[in-house]
Amino acid sequence: MKKILLSALALVASFALVAQEAEPSPWTMAGSAGITGSQMTLTNWAAGGDPSVAADFQFNYSIDYKKNNSLWQNRLELAYGINRTESNGVRKTNDKIYFSSSYGQKVYESLYISALLKFNTQFANGYDYAVKLDEGGYKQTSGFMAPAYFSGGLGLEWNPKSWLSVNASPATWKATVVNAPELQPIYGLDGRSTRHEFGGNVKVEMKGNIIGDLSGYTRLNLFSNFLDEPQNVDVDWTMRLDLKLNKWLSANVNFHMIYDDDINIPQPDGSAYPCLQVQEVAGIGLLVTF
Repeated sequence: MKKILLSALALVASFALVAQEAEPSPWTMAGSAGITGSQMTLTNWAAGGDPSVAADFQFNYSIDYKKNNSLWQNRLELAYGINRTESNGVRKTNDKIYFSSSYGQKVYESLYISALLKFNTQFANGYDYAVKLDEGGYKQTSGFMAPAYFSGGLGLEWNPKSWLSVNASPATWKATVVNAPELQPIYGLDGRSTRHEFGGNVKVEMKGNIIGDLSGYTRLNLFSNFLDEPQNVDVDWTMRLDLKLNKWLSANVNFHMIYDDDINIPQPDGSAYPCLQVQEVAGIGLLVTF
């Protein structure tokens, strides 16, 4: 009898262990790292041209947790690109550090009360190559932590599908930091290193497979400063498309559009005013997903 009971307990324990192992993990992790490059050499080329080498690195990683009434989403994006020509030397073409984290508690079906944190800046100095200085070189327009953007907000997160997330934060604090005094006027910070704003923020994210081997990710961020000209909405839209060619190679397109009326873009005539900023990077290269 004792042996039968022990055998039954062992069987129950084994079933419990199998059930525990079969339970899906609340964590979802996904990432990609890729590098695209190009090279051109000319020798006695009658049509003319400029020998060049270009490289662009991209790294994206997301960690999401969803279980019971909790939802925690994290995303990290890093990018850096350079182009070297014989006549112009090395110039930066792409530069991004972006991190966001949001945590929510479910209140109704796919609706969560949430808190959102965001940070973005760049790795290295950037220059406006259309504006050449009298003393030589070009006008610097950015650097590490110049600018840097911090924001935190409270609101609601709607997560009806794994590929769609909408965050509305009617109470959002945003700080713009520029630690280089010579760059502060570009970002509307004359004589101070930080500007604080309070307003409303909406963030929409979509990601997933589109068709066949084509996948995509897009994020739209809208912010209105309630304390100063709330009708002037800051727009930050990014999109990435990846077409998998084989196990290692992928064709990709990255698009980034920004409008912020606090950023005064230097012009060749010496003036500066807010403008629509657009960046597009496309290439074919090595892509590893994990």
